[in-house]
Amino acid sequence: MNSRNWVRMFLTTLLVGAASTLITSFFVKAGAYGEYLQPVDLFEILGLVIFFTALGLVFSLISQMGFFAYLTINQFGLGMFRGFWLPIQVVLILFTLFDLIYFRYKAADGETPIFIYLLVAAVLFGYSLVIAKIKANETNAKAFIPALFFMFVVTSIEWVPGLRSTGSDYEWLMIIPLLLCNTYQLLLLHRITNQKAAAEGKELTSSAKPATKQNKKQRSKRKK
Repeated sequence: MNSRNWVRMFLTTLLVGAASTLITSFFVKAGAYGEYLQPVDLFEILGLVIFFTALGLVFSLISQMGFFAYLTINQFGLGMFRGFWLPIQVVLILFTLFDLIYFRYKAADGETPIFIYLLVAAVLFGYSLVIAKIKANETNAKAFIPALFFMFVVTSIEWVPGLRSTGSDYEWLMIIPLLLCNTYQLLLLHRITNQKAAAEGKELTSSAKPATKQNKKQRSKRKK
């Protein structure tokens, strides 16, 4: 993939992160906006909009760092572990699922019911399964496990700062943009590379046509 496509992907992912965080803040941090609606304080509201937009850009950068890190790690894993790399990813997926439920519950000292952690992990895992299935359908079946690993394990790692924050507001404010940015990057990558391959194929085909015509002319001259 050329630098132009990388820049396009980078900028559009920034836009996805900023927009999704801002929209999420209207629901998660509705109280913060409500304080400046009675009476209306446009400057304070604008300040909140700028703050959450900037926060979304940060979340997008975290997502992109995770995406490019996984692309590197995936190539490294394929080269080092070869056929064992897929089973290793499956083990890490299961461990992350266990971590999101049991270790978070233990860290909370039983203050939050374990059902909440089960529900959060199940929703995140279910969403990751859907996106991985779409990725596999649009590319090949071998892409399912790597896509699931990225969407579930890498997203969970990126989510750690939000999980460590006080209160659940920033947990939700962070996970939604991360999921959307990761989904966007994962499903956009093969589309960009396929477009490039198709364009190169057309160039090869068009350059081959004049050559065949010249060959036909040369053959006809030889026959004469």
